[in-house]
Amino acid sequence: MPTFYIVKVTKRIKEVILKKINSKYSWVLIVIFIIGLALFFGNQSFFNNHLKKTNETSLKFPNYDDTAIEAENGLLAVTNPTSNLVLVNKERKLPDGYEPPDLVYPVVPLHGVNKDKTLMRKEAAHALEKLFERAEADGIKLTPVSAYRSFDRQKSLYNYYVQIHGEDWTQSFSAVPGTSEHQTGLSIDVSSPNFGNKLEQGFGETKEGTWLADHAHDFGFIIRYPEDKVDITEYNYEPWHIRYLGIKYATYLYKNDLALEEVMKPKK
Repeated sequence: MPTFYIVKVTKRIKEVILKKINSKYSWVLIVIFIIGLALFFGNQSFFNNHLKKTNETSLKFPNYDDTAIEAENGLLAVTNPTSNLVLVNKERKLPDGYEPPDLVYPVVPLHGVNKDKTLMRKEAAHALEKLFERAEADGIKLTPVSAYRSFDRQKSLYNYYVQIHGEDWTQSFSAVPGTSEHQTGLSIDVSSPNFGNKLEQGFGETKEGTWLADHAHDFGFIIRYPEDKVDITEYNYEPWHIRYLGIKYATYLYKNDLALEEVMKPKK
């Protein structure tokens, strides 16, 4: 057999062998690549879950049982009324005669609203100013309708609502005096001149109400009584009522779709 022929055949055999080897290793590389992707995304999932748990533990919400004592009428009286995270609801009242410290008027457009109704605690007021500034920059006009209310003011409103709408309606939308978030100085009802500055559920469907729901947490506020949390808050949906917590806490509740009651559950 001629030498050149042998060389040619040998070369061909090498090519076939190398091709098979390369093919074999290609599959190995593909398998390794797939396993690598699985491990990467698995670790990412683990990391994200770990990060979420870390965020949960790093944000210390007050303990439900340790922040209230028994009071009259079967209610609990909160012991941390000046905390940004104080939980006031139908079961938990503020101390008798409580008036929040450092009340100030936020510098925001009033759109015809009485300035005296806009008092808020200093930190919350400054946060509201930033919220309104951002809204204005985004082409959104908001109105500060009603913020701090004293016990006596809340009592007057509550009795008026009972006379006009009855007890059942009033309990769904208005707090019994002493249990109102407005008395904390951390809450405010917000509307828009484009909505007639009304406090109605339809506000949530306006561009202003939608903007508020989407951006309130960026400035430390939450929609305190969400539409899907009525059974938890025991108040009807109020898209106009925002409550100051601080940016980290408000963002956590917003991103996890939680009401304040859900992160401050009583011990069973």
